Amino acid sequence: MRIDVLTLFPEMFSGPLDASIIKRAREKGLLTVNLVDIRDFSQDKHRRVDDYPYGGGPGMILKPEPVFRAVEFLLGGAARRPPIILLSPQGEVFNQALAVELSREDWLVLLCGHYEGVDERIRTHLVTREVSIGDYILTGGELPAMVIIDAVARLLPGAVGAEEGPWEDSFTWGILEYPQYTRPRSFRGLEVPEVLLSGDHEKIRIWRRKKALERTLLRRPDLLEKAPLTEEDRRLLDECVKEKGKMV
Repeated sequence: MRIDVLTLFPEMFSGPLDASIIKRAREKGLLTVNLVDIRDFSQDKHRRVDDYPYGGGPGMILKPEPVFRAVEFLLGGAARRPPIILLSPQGEVFNQALAVELSREDWLVLLCGHYEGVDERIRTHLVTREVSIGDYILTGGELPAMVIIDAVARLLPGAVGAEEGPWEDSFTWGILEYPQYTRPRSFRGLEVPEVLLSGDHEKIRIWRRKKALERTLLRRPDLLEKAPLTEEDRRLLDECVKEKGKMV
């Protein structure tokens, strides 16, 4: 997969791109991240890429010329146009389903917004999608771009050691992940649940699924409205509800 990032601050990416799963994915040739400095496409002698908004108002606006030139440079003679994603608080909220969708692309272009916003012509005539990582305001689109790169990269086949790993994570199947334990078996009087030591794989599977449903019910009940629940899930969820009532 190739990801081009259009940014005013390419130096911000040096740490996240050079560690952990993203680093391994790049070293394996599974992921290529190309950092493009928007200022390199400014024709202003001071490399200026922003200007005051027409009609007045606070802040500065990212100009269209350098952004269009940067994208056109990247596309070159490409046979098809990749998704061009503007990181913006006005976009659709990023989630695991969108991460999976984007991981199936072989080429993405991420545009990091800055200042008070971008010239509307960038949004309406260049960008194909807008994405937000949450309902809050950041200085720019660099951190959201890093979040998307990380979430997408770990879904690439071969990026994570255990192939099933990414698909067992919270949100992948619409609910939160079940509790996990490791050695020691007993720690300061806190014991690992006996079922996990039983060796009975079916009992362990059911316990994990029930705990995942219980955790989702308690922490994120809104997820259950859209989760693709099976008949077994509904039965386990009913048990969780009844047990929760007893605890109350």
